[in-house]
Amino acid sequence: MTTPRATAPAVLAAACCLLLGPLLAGCTAGAPPGPDSGAAGRPAGRIKVVLITHGAEGDVFWERVRKGAEAAAAKDRVDLTYASDADAAGQARLVRDAIRDQADGIAVTLAKPRAMAEPVAEARAAGIPVVGLNSGIDAWRSAGLLEYFGQDESLAGRAVGDRLDDLGAEHALCVIHERGNIALEARCAGVKKTFAGRTEMLYVDGTDMDAMTAAVTAALRRSPDVDEVITNGAQFALAAVTSAKRAGSGARVATFDLTGELVEAVRDGRVQFAVDQQPYLQGYLAVDALWLHETNGNVSGGGVAPVLTGPAFVTKADVASVARFAANGTR
Repeated sequence: MTTPRATAPAVLAAACCLLLGPLLAGCTAGAPPGPDSGAAGRPAGRIKVVLITHGAEGDVFWERVRKGAEAAAAKDRVDLTYASDADAAGQARLVRDAIRDQADGIAVTLAKPRAMAEPVAEARAAGIPVVGLNSGIDAWRSAGLLEYFGQDESLAGRAVGDRLDDLGAEHALCVIHERGNIALEARCAGVKKTFAGRTEMLYVDGTDMDAMTAAVTAALRRSPDVDEVITNGAQFALAAVTSAKRAGSGARVATFDLTGELVEAVRDGRVQFAVDQQPYLQGYLAVDALWLHETNGNVSGGGVAPVLTGPAFVTKADVASVARFAANGTR
């Protein structure tokens, strides 16, 4: 953003202050902001918000988060910047960059809360409100965030475990594609807590889809009694379908998170069900909340309770109701 060129009245006012100084009480260098101007030269009502996530570049899930944030920014006339880094240290640097750029508000994910504690504290010390989304539902309050928007991952996992019982499953393989990500760990732990059968965790490298597919294939060959594979992302579910075929396994596949392609997989029966945490809504609410706080002092959840966006189950019986929204990239 460029600084507006000084106007003639502003130059005269500055000269007046320099020449007369103490003779003119309250003299300032430049005219006071008019009704159409705001902080840092922005029009009144416009604020600068930075959304910082741990999402990988090009990931369809995070594109939905970004799309929701952009919709809220357009409605609220917010100047929005989106940045992401899958590395926790890199994400922390992005928060510090936003502080240096004098953002009016920051929205951040807490996939690895310890790494984000210091930069969030620095933002608060600078007077910048910070809200959380997507990851960190058990850490956002202790981290000092103003609000939180997302899914209770432990609750979602427990709901999946109950559903597996209803489906008569006996041995589940829960695939975690990013070690140390508290959201993914909480989901699989939730499944294990309520599922009456056996739950086995499998850690894979989510940045290498071929390696992930091979790892799931090998696990299914080692444990032919696995009858359900649970993944933590739509693209991983589709890869797990391939893994089951390669392993000659009869295991069904279910997943957390939703995309347009995954909707079709649920529709044709390749994937049993999906748990939708509504990422578009998370991005939208995070930006809208910062605007509401800046313009009206609102705090969703009173600062003590998260705003839940999921879990919502999508099965073959009801997939048609979300298909058109998924096609638009909003579910």
